[in-house]
Parts: sequence; structure tokens; C-alpha cells
Amino acid sequence: MQLSMVGTGYVGLVTGVCLSNTGNHVWCLDNNPAKIDMLRAGKCPIYEPGLVELMERNTAAGRLRFTTNPMEAHRDADMIFICVGTPSDERGHTDLKYILGAADDIGDVLKQLGPSQKPKVIVVKSTVPVGTTFLVRDRIRERVGPSIPFEVADNPEFLKEGAAIDDFNKPDRVVVGVEKESVGEQMKDLYDPFVRNGHPIFVMDVLSAEMVKYASNAMLACKISFINEIANLCEAYGANVSRVREGMCSDRRIGNQFLYPGLGYGGSCFPKDTLACIMMGEKSGVPTPVNKAVHDLNQAQRDRFFTKIMTHFKAKDAPGGLTGRKLCFWGIAFKPRTDDIREAPAITLMRKALSYGAKVAAFDPVANENARREMGPSFEICDDMYQALEGADALIVSTDWDEFKSPDFDRVKRLMRSRVIFDGRNLYRLSQMSTNGFTYYSVGRAPVMAG
Repeated sequence: MQLSMVGTGYVGLVTGVCLSNTGNHVWCLDNNPAKIDMLRAGKCPIYEPGLVELMERNTAAGRLRFTTNPMEAHRDADMIFICVGTPSDERGHTDLKYILGAADDIGDVLKQLGPSQKPKVIVVKSTVPVGTTFLVRDRIRERVGPSIPFEVADNPEFLKEGAAIDDFNKPDRVVVGVEKESVGEQMKDLYDPFVRNGHPIFVMDVLSAEMVKYASNAMLACKISFINEIANLCEAYGANVSRVREGMCSDRRIGNQFLYPGLGYGGSCFPKDTLACIMMGEKSGVPTPVNKAVHDLNQAQRDRFFTKIMTHFKAKDAPGGLTGRKLCFWGIAFKPRTDDIREAPAITLMRKALSYGAKVAAFDPVANENARREMGPSFEICDDMYQALEGADALIVSTDWDEFKSPDFDRVKRLMRSRVIFDGRNLYRLSQMSTNGFTYYSVGRAPVMAG
């Protein structure tokens, strides 16, 4: 098929590259010339394992191309995928200006091509409030008039950052919302190479397809907030959340995914989509108390963890607290295997520490540059995890990168001013910390106090 992707962000680039890899011819369109120049030079604007290699292979084969020209991208396309950002404010109200801008550009191209063209399918892949696909349809129809044919569909993405290539190539399911059965058949043809593992393609109505994405992410966010609430109860009563989780997750009805205690969820999806569910409830008059509780608990989890840090140092030398203390952060990205720092717990904690007069040094394997752009010169970004530890009063583990899981603890002790670790990802065993002489705070487990 001939395809075009509007937007070369996370969703658009991964989708375009993976679809080109199964023999489709794909144009990736973006209105940022610098980004297109970077892509044409074989450089990737995002970090995603395996993406650069697939880009290079399909660009060399002539199946993947990049442009800033909507006519060049859309002229021969059978399907046009809208993959632009849908930012939201702190209340969850979604800004659709990029979606509507893409619809206007598509409408202008269709109008120039005229009524004799083969009907194109406009596919909304961005996560959008329920009803937005029809808004796109109506927006284009107003622009082109009644004589120019086109169809619309919704095709939500389910990509985990850090594992997006595998998720796209081996999806648990593909969800498609259509108005016409024939469009559903076209979408099945497109995705058939990716579901030969027997996993389903669900073809449904457009509104239900849009809702599937929100319902899925809201449920996963709920699981994360739930296990953090249980972890807080474990701390209060002296139970060990690791043991509680083992016993709980052995129940097949519950399972074990997304039930890891920690600093809460971050990134571009769970916070935004949970708030969007709340917003849709407010607009429709349907209460959403579960989603509100999930969001509130997630935000409070970071405050609760920071309180552990404050309490430790105030107990040591009140009233000084964190003033002048050096805190080392291992991990800045919201999760491993990505450079995405949007809604990252580490960013929240570092800003709080700085506001209380602490000095902050941080290391992340891939997110350092994004952190520099976000935080400016307010804290020290190090190129080595041990360099960040030099003279630190405490280590805060905020992202569970593999390289943080088995550090040289003797070296850690030599570099730090005091042997204190606040582990927001429960990477280390309590007995391990006791043996190594650390004061150690984790999530949902009793602290270890050095003698």
C-alpha cells in the first residue's frame, strides 16, 4: 500500500517505519524542517531500541521517505495516518489544534486532487477524545465539499516506550474503528502481517475504538496506583509489599503486570489519558471517582516519597533539612529504555529538592540531553553514574535501568559522603543493604537503618 504519516513523533515514526518494513511505501510528513533533515540524514529524534536500524534499512530500500510537503506525502496515498500530538492541560482538557491542522492540510490536498481520485482513508491514530474522528471527518468534508470521496477510521496505538518495535510487530491486538465494512477489510489487509501469531484484529464502530484506548490506559494506571496504595499500607503495618505482591499476583485473575510499587506512573500516556477520562466525565455529566482517585494517588505518591527524604535529614540535623545537601539521582526518564522525561517522577523530585536548597546531580543512560533542555543549569548532569555519586549525602534511585540493579556497592560507599539510599523502584534486597551498611528506604517495605 501507499501510506503517509502526519507527524514524525513517537507514534508516527514507529508506525511508519514498521509499516514500511512489511513492504508498504511510506511517506513521513512533518512541518519541522530540522526534524525532516535529521531523518533524511539517518538520525532519529527519539530514542527507541531497534528503530534506527529499521529506518536505515527501509530508507535504503526506497520504501521510507520524509518530507515537509503535504501534497508530496498524500498525493498517492491509499491511507493517511494522523499521528500528531494531543497535549492536554492539568485538568485533562485536550488541545486538538494539531489534529485539526492536519485535517485542514489533508482537506486542501484532496481538494486540489479533485473528485476523480480514488477514495483515501483518513486514519486517526493519535489518542483523541471520543468523537474526534468524526470531527476530523466533518472538518475535511467542510473543506472539500460533497463531491470528493474519502473515508475515516480510528486506529489507536498500544505502544510501550522502550518496547515499541516489538509491540507493533507482535501486537496483543489491533483495534480499528470504521464506518464502512470495506474500510475494515482494508485495515485487516494492512495489519495481517503483524497478527500471524493468532492475535485478533477487532473491527468495531469508531466511538468504541476511540474509547478502547482510554479504557485500557486508565485500567493500567489504576493497577499502578492500587499497588502503591497497598505498599503504603504495608509500610504502616510492617508488612513487606514484595511478599504481598507475590501472593497476590499468583492469582491468575489478577496477574502480575503493572503491579509494581514505586514512584507512580509518568510519560505521555497514563497521566494524560487518565485526566482525559475525568474530563470526558465532567463534560458528559458522568462521575469518574475511580479515575480521580487514581490520578490523585499517583501524584501523592511522589510527595510521600519526598517526605521520606525530608524526614530523614530533618531527623539528623533539624532544622537544616536539605539545605546544602547533595542528592544524587540515578535515572531521569520516566521508565527505562526511553529518553522520555514527560511527567517523570525524577523531574518532580529534583525540582522539589532544589526548592528546599539541595544540590542535585543526576545520571541517565539516554535522557540526559532532554533533562538539560527541561531543567537548564539548575542541577548537574553527569556522564557516569558513579561520577554523580561523588560527595553525595544520599542516592535516589528513580528509574529502574538495568545498570542500576547490580552496582559496585563498595565503590558507592567510597564515593558518598553518607551511606543513605532512597530506592523508588525497590531494586535491592533488604538483607543486601543491611550487609553493606546502608541506611535504606524503599517503597512498601520497612527501612533498613545502618548501625
